[in-house]
Amino acid sequence: MRRRELLQGLTTLAVSQILLGCQSGNSTALQVYLLRNALPPQLLRKARRTMSATPNLKVKSDLARLFKKLESWKEKPNADAPPRLVSLGDYWLAPAIRQGLIQPLDSQKFSHWSELSPRWQALGQRDDKGFLTSSGRLWGAPYRWGMTVLAYRRDKFKSLGWTPTDWSDLWRPELKNRFSLPDQAREVIGLTLKTLQQSYNLENPAALAELLPKLKSLNQQTKFYDSNHYLEPLIMGDSWAAVGWSTDILPILAREPEIRVVAPASGTALWADLWVQAQGGNVDAGSAWVDFWWESEIAAALSQFTDALSPLREDFSAENSRFEALLADNSVFENSEFLNPLSEETRQQFQELWQQMRSQPI
Repeated sequence: MRRRELLQGLTTLAVSQILLGCQSGNSTALQVYLLRNALPPQLLRKARRTMSATPNLKVKSDLARLFKKLESWKEKPNADAPPRLVSLGDYWLAPAIRQGLIQPLDSQKFSHWSELSPRWQALGQRDDKGFLTSSGRLWGAPYRWGMTVLAYRRDKFKSLGWTPTDWSDLWRPELKNRFSLPDQAREVIGLTLKTLQQSYNLENPAALAELLPKLKSLNQQTKFYDSNHYLEPLIMGDSWAAVGWSTDILPILAREPEIRVVAPASGTALWADLWVQAQGGNVDAGSAWVDFWWESEIAAALSQFTDALSPLREDFSAENSRFEALLADNSVFENSEFLNPLSEETRQQFQELWQQMRSQPI
């Protein structure tokens, strides 16, 4: 696929036009539920042309709405429902399994499955409670991913003579009340654990004596917590830095030349979107759709022209995308982790630590 051809498609085709062209008029055809703006329209058109039966494409604005769609089908089951593929974030995979909203996939039906590294194959292999296990069935097929990153204003750091490179920089006295954090316990406690050479998924965090004091000192440093509107203060210069997600931050770099972004050297949190099969319908009906996104050419185009990466792209030193600067050193990716499902005891510990951390006024 030529760069010029794809860029033309991205700038001139609205997703709604693509969707109108992809309705098959067949009520039994595969239905694919997409996240808005996650996939380039030109690639959607190409996917349509490669499939023998045109799928019906439907768009939702966020992952929570996609999950609610899965729940609605369970509440009102329809024996004649068509096969449905849904884009679901890895965070939502465990509850979808536990609630019986999805059914396992068959990796043998995917011709490109063997091209995924073991790390990506393992992400969708779960037991019936949603926990990762090498002996589990395949519940989700990853097709794009991103990470938690640290964005900062170059102009504000100029006088300091340094720029952030790792999570530990958030504790520097020069940054007191000058940065924002996500309003999410797993993210904030996780990055703090990284500064202590621990995992985001530490099973017994309450037993780590130095963790709570470290969290309380981070709370004293933080200007505000926000997971949705943290970019506006950064753009306006009201905050100097912000911890957020690559899909939020990468799109603003071209129009905000003073903003830079870094993937912390000690490792960060990864996320992935996966194709899952809703309960009911032929489980093999979506195999061609899933396989399409693992084709080498498609994986390269998705990585180059969107704000996420294909799971087939792991050699970042040669990556031609905005992620190249973030991941020039592959060790960052190797040090990074997915936020795995936690046991109930560990989950409660994270919540208690979060409440204790936030009990101090900022």
